[in-house]
Amino acid sequence: MPKNDSNKSAVNKSVGNTNGSGGNGGGKGRNIAIGAGVAVAAVLLGIASYTATKPDDSSGATVTEEAAGDRPATSTEAEGQAGAYPELEKLARRDAKDPLAQGDADAPVVMVEYADFKCGYCGKFARDTEPGLVEKYVEKGTLRIEWRNFPIFGADSERAARGAWAAGRQGRFWRFHEAAYADGSKEKGFGGERLKELAEEAGVKDVGRFVKDAGSDEARAAVKRDQEEAYGLGATSTPSFLVNGRPISGAQPDQVFDQAIEAAAKAAEGAKKSVGKSADGSR
Repeated sequence: MPKNDSNKSAVNKSVGNTNGSGGNGGGKGRNIAIGAGVAVAAVLLGIASYTATKPDDSSGATVTEEAAGDRPATSTEAEGQAGAYPELEKLARRDAKDPLAQGDADAPVVMVEYADFKCGYCGKFARDTEPGLVEKYVEKGTLRIEWRNFPIFGADSERAARGAWAAGRQGRFWRFHEAAYADGSKEKGFGGERLKELAEEAGVKDVGRFVKDAGSDEARAAVKRDQEEAYGLGATSTPSFLVNGRPISGAQPDQVFDQAIEAAAKAAEGAKKSVGKSADGSR
């Protein structure tokens, strides 16, 4: 199993030069302002230890270390942190046509997920936690999930990321995502033939176009933009998340995501009411 090379320092990359764009690779990039929120994210995301997010260890060794800050937040702490990172909250693209996102574009809460298809803990989150979040929050209009390709495990990760992007071009990203994260899938690798198998499993209609799209410069550029966005935040491991800008590192227990989402929704509702009162008072 390749070692997670995400421990290489990414915080030294220039945040000011990081661009974000729509999941389809189109649109103008945006400069991320260097502010307190970004600096905090660099610390919170960058200090996560390798053991917190490494792929499953085939030796069966027990992970005994915890990433700094990995203690589940209390509901009070989550509420206090909600809305505290306005610069990071702006990274939500809210593009209704983004094939690498699910949920209403105007949902009160957006969770941006930076992940790698070769990452064992990303797979754990995708199988064990994400379906529940979709049922509890996405389907009810509270949450939108936006995927960012963050390949850090080498060539196989890059190929899988470009394949996922290509599947999205035909509206099958989330089915590809499900197939790629199925138990035992990553052990088969993500070579050319394997990617075609995953595309077929995901219901991609034109596999020839899929192959062409996955190998295109546009795919490489789209993946690179996502990757640079993550590095600009100081993310050095996968999965990493922003919940309305609040950083969460690692495949945390369900309650961590529940508390963060519910606190963010409460803060968003409060902000909406405040704006409404201000508008009424100005008449």
